[in-house]
Amino acid sequence: MANDEHPVLDSGHSETDSVHLNWMRMAMTMAEEALAAGEVPVGCVFVRNGEAIAKARNRTNELRNASRHAELEAIDFILANNDGGDRYPLSDTTLYVTVEPCIMCASALRQLGIKQVFYGCENDKFGGCGSVLGVNAPSEHPIHPAYDAIGGYLREEAIMVLRRFYVTQNANAPAPRQKGTRVLKTEIPSPSRTNGS
Repeated sequence: MANDEHPVLDSGHSETDSVHLNWMRMAMTMAEEALAAGEVPVGCVFVRNGEAIAKARNRTNELRNASRHAELEAIDFILANNDGGDRYPLSDTTLYVTVEPCIMCASALRQLGIKQVFYGCENDKFGGCGSVLGVNAPSEHPIHPAYDAIGGYLREEAIMVLRRFYVTQNANAPAPRQKGTRVLKTEIPSPSRTNGS
């Protein structure tokens, strides 16, 4: 599948798309957990050899640490349980995440040699896989090749869970703004640009 395609399942969908969607549903479950905990609802799952090796959700508000994004939470778990001492434990691993990784997370994934990334919706403000900056792209890296970042899996669900969060009051924000007049938008526009490597 080309990076600019956004998967839409119909009666003729491929078995590969079904596998990707199943993993993305697990990531969406983590995003829903984040929402229930008052976090920006982003969830992820890292998969190796057909098995989930780590899953996580955002914990920035809970831990009062802006770096505790879902991807970094899961990476910390993987590194803490890296029994083989593999210097690059993500080289044979695929990430499924509900929102395009931010520049910080995309860079961490590149430094650890992630194999590929599938994500739900674009991150137009902080995206590190093409929306703002292509950290995953074939820029020079001393060790790791570029990784593919393919968006569009459960895109509408990923957008809606974010919207559900942003229409509520964020009690953890430094100076919460009044959002009493905000309305949940349900129309999802088509992607306006190509994302990916």
